[in-house]
Amino acid sequence: MQYRTLGRTGIKVSPYALGAMMFGAVGNPDHDDSIKIVHRALDAGINFIDTADMYSHGESEEIVGKALKGRRDDVVLATKARFPVDYDPSGAAPALPNRSGASRRWLIRALDDSLRRLGTDYVDLYQIHQPDPDTDIEETLSALTDLVRAGKVRAIGTSSLPASDLVHAHWVAERRGLARLHTEQPPYSILNRGIEREVLPVAQQYGMGTLVWSPLAGGLLTGRYRRYQPNTTHRSRFGFRHLTDERRLDAVEELIPLAQDAGIPLTHLAMAFAIAHPGVTSAIIGPRTMEQLDGLLAGVEVTLTDEVLDRIDEIVPPGTDIGALDMAYDPPAIQHARLRRRPVDERAAA
Repeated sequence: MQYRTLGRTGIKVSPYALGAMMFGAVGNPDHDDSIKIVHRALDAGINFIDTADMYSHGESEEIVGKALKGRRDDVVLATKARFPVDYDPSGAAPALPNRSGASRRWLIRALDDSLRRLGTDYVDLYQIHQPDPDTDIEETLSALTDLVRAGKVRAIGTSSLPASDLVHAHWVAERRGLARLHTEQPPYSILNRGIEREVLPVAQQYGMGTLVWSPLAGGLLTGRYRRYQPNTTHRSRFGFRHLTDERRLDAVEELIPLAQDAGIPLTHLAMAFAIAHPGVTSAIIGPRTMEQLDGLLAGVEVTLTDEVLDRIDEIVPPGTDIGALDMAYDPPAIQHARLRRRPVDERAAA
């Protein structure tokens, strides 16, 4: 495994990061099996693990904590906070106030809870899971700075921040003498290349490490989702719309023969593409089973030629998103119609 520097932190990480979202009730409820997956990844040279407090209501962090007993010092450990840990998607039990967001009040509480579940006294990277429009970025950066100074956090980062928010955060940090963001975690795959326009260039300009998620496009680049073919995968039961988007499926039908011509599985094509961009530090893999992990590890030596990358550019032009992942972040101006529509009596030109 070759290691890369995480931005300008000096921390060395593997190009593949092990994502722990599938550990726990949402994916693999067998703790012992999940622990074996973590150990297999570490033995293969992966030294970067990414989890979050909300994954399976904290169960993912507990599993990772068990897996790292006796091996903590060899691992670059990242977690995230922003969403309520006790969130009930059915709405039967609404989240309590002040149990989410990027406020000082919640971030300090959330980190202490994460450290307890992880069985450690510090994390190498603490990330804000998504922008929080209700909290001023200065408030968030101030809290994160104090956590760094307290020794509980080594580096700080964000996930799914638009490029303009990244620039603003760095401006605030410089003006107020606060810790600046070291990393960003955006979605990135052959099918979702939008971050190539601004997010990756901004991250490179500010010396940020970039940890990209969903390099397999939410499962579409596994080759298990095809046009006009039924599917009964683990993901399909969640009803994700991105798995049935015809535009995305059309692109997959073009990518499959490209991978065959290159003599590699589609998953290896997708992973090699994601880590080939100079702005990408690591790409997160999220295996649910040992078989899935071993399949991805088999492609760590794959190098894509310029010819193959050119063909990918023809299928999905640089800087282009084909559809969107269901879990991708939309800013308030996109989510709420009232923010993009004037009152009716002000819409006419005369």
